[in-house]
Amino acid sequence: MNYQAAIEQARRDPEGFWLEAARSLDWAAFPDCAHARDDDLWFPDGSVNLCHNAVDRHVAEGRGDQQALIHESPISGRAATFTYRELLTQVAKTAGMLSGAGVKRGDRVVIYMPMVPEAVFAMLACARIGAVHSVVFGGFAAPELAKRIDDCRPVCVLTASCGLEPGRTIAYKPLLDSAIGQCRHKPDTVIVLQRPELRAELTPNRDIDWQAAHDAADPVDCVPVKSTDPLYILYTSGTTGTPKGVVRDTGGYATALAWSMAHVYGVSTGDVYWAASDIGWVVGHSYIVYGPLLAGCTTILFEGKPVGTPDAGIFWRLIDRHRVKVLFTAPTAIRAIRRADPDGAFIAKSDLSSLQALFLAGERADPDTLNWIAELLDRPVIDHWWQTEIGWPAIATCHGLGESEIRPGSAGRAVPGFRFSVQDDNHRKVAPGTVGNLLIEQPLPPGAFRALWNNPERFAEGFADFPGHYTSGDAGMIDRDGFIHIMGRTDDIINVAGHRLSTGQMEEVVAAHPQVVECAVVGAADALKGEMAVAFVVTRRDGGDPDPVRKELIASMRENIGPIASPRSVWFVDGLPKTRSGKILRNLLRSIVNGEEIVVPQTIEDPSVIEALAAQLAKTSAG
Repeated sequence: MNYQAAIEQARRDPEGFWLEAARSLDWAAFPDCAHARDDDLWFPDGSVNLCHNAVDRHVAEGRGDQQALIHESPISGRAATFTYRELLTQVAKTAGMLSGAGVKRGDRVVIYMPMVPEAVFAMLACARIGAVHSVVFGGFAAPELAKRIDDCRPVCVLTASCGLEPGRTIAYKPLLDSAIGQCRHKPDTVIVLQRPELRAELTPNRDIDWQAAHDAADPVDCVPVKSTDPLYILYTSGTTGTPKGVVRDTGGYATALAWSMAHVYGVSTGDVYWAASDIGWVVGHSYIVYGPLLAGCTTILFEGKPVGTPDAGIFWRLIDRHRVKVLFTAPTAIRAIRRADPDGAFIAKSDLSSLQALFLAGERADPDTLNWIAELLDRPVIDHWWQTEIGWPAIATCHGLGESEIRPGSAGRAVPGFRFSVQDDNHRKVAPGTVGNLLIEQPLPPGAFRALWNNPERFAEGFADFPGHYTSGDAGMIDRDGFIHIMGRTDDIINVAGHRLSTGQMEEVVAAHPQVVECAVVGAADALKGEMAVAFVVTRRDGGDPDPVRKELIASMRENIGPIASPRSVWFVDGLPKTRSGKILRNLLRSIVNGEEIVVPQTIEDPSVIEALAAQLAKTSAG
């Protein structure tokens, strides 16, 4: 099947298209119906177990000795490999450990862990017994962790004694204890994995040692659940007040992930697939744990950074060592590598003959970064777009369907099953090439969220502004050939003297300068023009005098976009504030330039960047 045939079949006969896709799974009861329109449910009469499909069936089909999970931790200096048979043993015992702690089908379990194999065992074990897991990024601050515990009310929390970051060890147990102390809901049990770098003190009558409980547990079998039963709750980053818990169903999600592995990423049984992300984010759920294992691939769990653990060559060495076929990472990781290794010396030292494609997502991949890495790798570098709510790629160049045309600046075309439109604020469809509100027509395909935990009103808000459509919150445009361009969040569209300008387009111009490694453009309040652009720029380490670069950037903005886009100022900074998933926190930059109160979210990777940035700008202004 090629892309055009798939997109047409999914539009013409979605019922038949998705029932056929569902046949890639082993169902306890195969569904007769793909989609119940009245309730907006996928495969409502089916029953399935995702853990069985991700682990047990591969062993039953004779692939027990194939590698399933590779753990690489350059921070700790340890590595481990698990075959599918070994993974089955670990997951079945972990499920027995949970059952022994009183966890039942439908109960919630919070997983607050670093990037260790036990975190993967825990997620699969919850799926095995029909419990609903909620993974919270390891090291998340106590007040935010407390909000999530209170919202999903887990009977059990799984944690580790510590997490590891370059140059430091983060004690998790004190954070968890503080969070539980702030909670109205008190979990019955906390199970603690003791890591050798730092041991935690256990709380009597509540805490259990992981290893002891695991060793004493009897393995348990998979429990079939309804396709529509929740698999997990994942809280979106950057929330304030009551967190927004995205609920993912089981059968629809499993079907979509299995389909995407073959048709978007182009991988299948036995291939090595690496998503260099974290299990705390949706990428980790979909493409470290569930997607690759559903497809019978070998997946890599990486506890490290693209640079500094120990250097900018770690990605390429691991691709070489494990013969990785597809790598998926964030544009910010490639920018960090570029800054540390601008000539790609580390790339040249590794055998990358196994690598067929590099996929990027998390935020917009600027053409300059994409072209830089594509030239060095001499492989397809594919930007693609999706969200926590969506759960799997919605816009991509479908590598597995034979698509090869890549347009730098575009995330590709609609993935089969998704129908996009762009409308203005008055609900009118705009002409091709015009920026507006990027929308997805209902019903959303399988795998997308069907609810927000305990918050139906907030869920409905996502469909209220443009009836019949899911509002992505992104500004975008669709060109005449169907390629979709993400121009940034709708609140990143700035109004300069009545002209609506995309900061994403401005960033594309800035990033094209040979001295620029990374940039962000935000709108600053202006008494005369309403708003004006301000650019924050990180240059190569050998960038030299910034004044000529500043003049060239301003000239380039005027030439490529127009005089109206000329920035009010260009700030050269040492680093940009980002979330742990690599997204630049542009709202913080807006607050800084507008003199507003700076509220640092708990999702920030390095809070010291804000202090350094504010000090640097104050010093420059004073000078």
